Amino acid sequence: MKRAFQVHAADNVATLLSDADCEPVEVVGPAGNEVALLIETIMYGHKLALSDLRSGEPIIKYGILIGIATQPICRGAWVHLHNCASSYDTRSTTLDVESGATTDTPYL
Repeated sequence: MKRAFQVHAADNVATLLSDADCEPVEVVGPAGNEVALLIETIMYGHKLALSDLRSGEPIIKYGILIGIATQPICRGAWVHLHNCASSYDTRSTTLDVESGATTDTPYL
């Protein structure tokens, strides 16, 4: 079974340790082990939601607020630029979801 890592017991996301596609993954970390069913493809190093999140709810990783859900996010879904806004970078909603490159600044 593929795995994901929850850094802090208060985290509501975990990080995938390999690419995974609509399958159960073992979530390991300080809160104990659990199994989460991915509802979409999530790439290595990206986050999955460990619980259902409503729009406006905090995204917690490392035990701290890293962002806010910009739309409802289901348990097992990919948490990334398309459904959360960074608490650290006000431009996060303008970044390309695949590459992370800025889309609001023209480069020559």
